[in-house]
This record gives sequence, structure tokens and C-alpha cells, in this order.
Amino acid sequence: MEEQRLLLAFYGDDFTGSTDAMEGLASSGYRTVLFMEAPTEEMLQAFPGIRCIGVAGTSRAKPPAEMEKELRPVFQSLARLDVPLVHYKVCSTFDSSPEVGSIGKAIAVARDYFAKDAVIPLLVGAPQLGRYTLFGQHFARMHDQVYRLDRHPTMSRHPITPMREADLRLHLGKQTAETIELMNFLELEGDPETVRERFAGKLQEKPGIILFDVIDEARLQMAGQLIWEAAQRQSRFVVGSSGVEYALTAHWKAAGIQPAADRIAHGPIKPAERMLVVSGSASPVTKLQIETALQQGFHGIRIPVDALVDSRSVPQNLLQEAIAHLQAGTSVVLYTALGPDDQAISETRERLNLLGLKDTDSSELIGRNLGRWTREIMQAVQLRRVVIAGGDTSGFVMREMNVYGLEMLLPISPGAPLCKAYSFAKELDGIEVALKGGQLGSPDYFVKVQQAGWE
Repeated sequence: MEEQRLLLAFYGDDFTGSTDAMEGLASSGYRTVLFMEAPTEEMLQAFPGIRCIGVAGTSRAKPPAEMEKELRPVFQSLARLDVPLVHYKVCSTFDSSPEVGSIGKAIAVARDYFAKDAVIPLLVGAPQLGRYTLFGQHFARMHDQVYRLDRHPTMSRHPITPMREADLRLHLGKQTAETIELMNFLELEGDPETVRERFAGKLQEKPGIILFDVIDEARLQMAGQLIWEAAQRQSRFVVGSSGVEYALTAHWKAAGIQPAADRIAHGPIKPAERMLVVSGSASPVTKLQIETALQQGFHGIRIPVDALVDSRSVPQNLLQEAIAHLQAGTSVVLYTALGPDDQAISETRERLNLLGLKDTDSSELIGRNLGRWTREIMQAVQLRRVVIAGGDTSGFVMREMNVYGLEMLLPISPGAPLCKAYSFAKELDGIEVALKGGQLGSPDYFVKVQQAGWE
């Protein structure tokens, strides 16, 4: 049996994606805590039986220079940890461009802290989330349909990083000069020794990055084994979606690397009588979730553009409306837009441009406003459960709420679990939070979160 030590540390380039990675580990029994900043040794000792840690970031929403400022201190801290493998966690739809959230930039920065000459594994497919990579082409499921990423109804029209190329090698090639090799799904077939020999042959070519195809559980586990074995030699840094966590846990269990014996027991979790949903997402998936919640009795409040872009004043009428409905026992949805065609999106951009702000500044401005309002509402009503929708805004909301850590309580929908929040603000410590990316969750996701519980 493996000694009880840290197995993995990951940095998530957005908050909802970070909870996705945490779920992949925790659901297999490996206690994982997601921190807002790289934890100190004293912080780690407060969580007995911890086997994996994460650091939730916001680099996906930033230009390269701002990414570097955020990533350098985090990578420096993670490189000092006694941990075999460090994962730069990206969205399973590979949201990135040379100008915003550049994965190539993250790799360049990481080279200064991890083995400079090592090949970096890249794994993005995650069958559990409906994400598949085949001959380097990436696909994503939306509802019951699987789309090539450049034809995906949401990702091909993403307001910041639209996906116009499904070949991950070509897409990433616009962000880095590193050579990218492919370990395709045929090369991952066969007995482990044969696959190892094929992988070794790839490494002999000395590429900078090696991408793994993933279309099913068998190849996912095989990729996890190759990544873990490479980490024992030199390749201590890996890039990819939460598919990395699912791949590693599949291999760890097969190899007898077990979770800690002293797992935490959180006790019974009751459904919420009332709940707040705060959405900064413009995806069609979130649009349907908001509409379903309203049909099920949630009270909807659209946040006007003027309030979104003005950080100097608080929309008291809006907050009082939300507080009044929650005090009356009605769940509330605060939202910025209904889907990618909502006129509020273009209006917000125009207002930001008039203020001299770039589109990339919108996530932080909106997220921080939403965070302040969320905290004020929760303190007024003493709520214990909240949902934040929107990958780029969730991180800023959590920071405004003074949250320093998250731990999974219950799975709700793949990639979007219900979590316990650890906050420096006493009135918010222990609240239940679900962070949901734009592409995740069933139409009744918000209703499911409110009803979630176990005795």
C-alpha cells in the first residue's frame, strides 16, 4: 500500500473547472481540498487524511502578462511541495487563445519551475463529462448530441475565446512554439508493455508536449498509467482537463494506491428550503437552467447593465427584492444574461468600451460586483446554500466572499458538485456552494442543487 502522502497538486485556470477536478479525485475517495491560494504547511495540517490539493485561479480570463503575474508565485509554491505530480488544469473544452487564457503561456511559465527538458503530457478528453479526443480532434457533448468543438453551439460562439479549430495540436500551436506529438487511440490499444514501448518511442523524438487521445475508460486508464509512470522519472508537470484526475484515480486504484484511512465525515446534509443562484454565464445551457428554475417557482431578477458595469454603487432596489423573496421562502435567480444572443451582452461590451475597459476586464468587474452583492444578500438572510454559474466569474465571486477553501460534499451533476466552503468570514464559514461552468448540468440543475441532501 502507498504511504499516506500527497499524490497530486493542481492549479485550475478557472474556479468551476477547479471544482470539476476536485470532484474527479474526491468521488474516488481521495480527500481533496481546493484552496484559493497555495496553502501553507499549517493549512494542510488542518485537513487530516488529505491526499490531493488544488489551487483555484482565474488565469483563463486573463491576457498573457496578467497570467504570468498570477502563475509564477503559484507554480513556485507547488514546485516546492513534496508531491509527485503537478497539474495545470484547463477547461475540458480547451477555452484559450493567444490573447486570453493562453495555455501555451502557462506551459512557458511552468518550464521555469519544473523539469526544463521533460516532455509535458496533455490530456483533455473526459468521457465522464462527454469530452472526447480522437486523432487529436476534440469533441464535446451538449445534452444528447456530441459536436466537434469548432461546430459546438456554445464553444464556436464563445464571447471571449471562440473555438474555430477542433484539432488541439493546431489550436495550441498558435499559443506555443513547442512541438506537439500525439499518442492516438490506436497506439493506446494492446497490453500495457506494448503500449509503454510505443510511448517510449514517442519520447525518443523529444517533443515538448505529447497529447493523449481519450475516447473511453480503457484508454483513459492507460493514459493515466503512462502519465503517472512518467512522473516517477522526470515529467512532473501535466496539462489537461479533469480527465487527468479521472485517468490518475483509475490507475491508482488498479495499482493499489489507496485513499487515506481517516476520511472526513461531513454528517447529514439537508435539502435547502430556499437558495440563491447567481449567474454570470451567457451559455445556452445556463439559459435553459434559469428558465427551468423559473418554471419551478424560483423568482428571477435580471441585473441591469448599468448596475453590472458600475462598481461605485450598490443596486439596493435589486438586492432588497432578492432579500424580500428569500425571507418569504422563495428561491431567487440573479442573472446577467439569458443565452449568447441576449442583447445585454453587446450592451455590456459597449459600456465597458466607453469606460476604456477591454472585453477581458469584464469577467473581473462583473464577478467582483456579483460577489459583493451575493455576500450582502447571504448575510442579510443567513442563507446556507448558493449556486454560482459562470466559469470566468465564479473565482472573483468566491474571493469577494472571503472563501479560502472548498471541499466536495455531494455530486450533483458531473463537474459541478455541491461543496462546503471554508471562509475567513465567520458568518459564511461552512456554507454550501455549487460552482457551475456554462456547459455543465442538466436543465433542472438548479432545482437538483436545492433538493440535494442525504441523511
